[in-house]
Amino acid sequence: MSAALAAGRAGPREWAAQFRALGGRDPALWPLLPQLACALALLVAVVAAGGWLAWAAQWQGLDDGRAAEQQLRAAFEHKHAQAQHLDGLRRRKAEVQAMVEHLERQLPGKAEMDALLADISRAGALRGLQFELFKPGPVRIAEYHAELPIDMRLTGSFHALAGFVSDVANLPRIVGIERISISHQRDQRLAFDCTTLAYRYLEPGEAEAARQPATGRKRAGKR
Repeated sequence: MSAALAAGRAGPREWAAQFRALGGRDPALWPLLPQLACALALLVAVVAAGGWLAWAAQWQGLDDGRAAEQQLRAAFEHKHAQAQHLDGLRRRKAEVQAMVEHLERQLPGKAEMDALLADISRAGALRGLQFELFKPGPVRIAEYHAELPIDMRLTGSFHALAGFVSDVANLPRIVGIERISISHQRDQRLAFDCTTLAYRYLEPGEAEAARQPATGRKRAGKR
C-alpha cells in the first residue's frame, strides 16, 4: 500500500527511473509501475487477440449485411420507379400488341398469295405499264414469315413508273421493292427492273420446319 502511495506521489522523473535497468531482472522484482504497465499491455493484447478471433466473423457478417442492404435498397428503388410507370408501360404494351396484330393482318396467307400477285400486276396495268417480265422465284422461309421474290421488268413513262411504285407501297398487304434499276429505251420509254418481295405468314407446319433447322444449328454450335 505504501509502495502504491509512493508511486502515486512520484513525479515523471521517478516514473522514468523505475523503467531503467529492468533488463535481466526477474519481473517479480520490478518496481510497481513497470509491473502495472506490463500487466496493462498484456491485458490489451489478450483483449485485442480475442476480439480479432471472436468478432472478426461477426464484423464480416455485419459488412456483408450492409452490402446486402444497399443492394436490396437499390432493387427496391428500381422496382418502385418501375411501378410508378406501370400504367404507361401497360398502355405501351397494348399499343405494341395492336401494332403487331395490324401487321399480322397485312400478311396474307398461302392461299391469298395469288390474289396479291394479281393486285401487283393490276397496279402496273392501270398505270399503262407493259410487263416484259413477271417471274416469281422460290419462296424463302424465315423464322416468322415467308418471302416470295418476284423479278419484274416494266416499261413505260417515268410518271407511270413512279405511280406504280406508290400504288404497290399503298397496297393493304406488305410488299417491298428492292434492287431497282432504270434504263432508257430507244422509243424514249423507261425500263424498270426490280425485285418485288411479297410477304406472307407461315402456316403451322412451315413455322415448325423453320424453327427446327435453327434449333439444330444452336445444338451444333454448343458441341
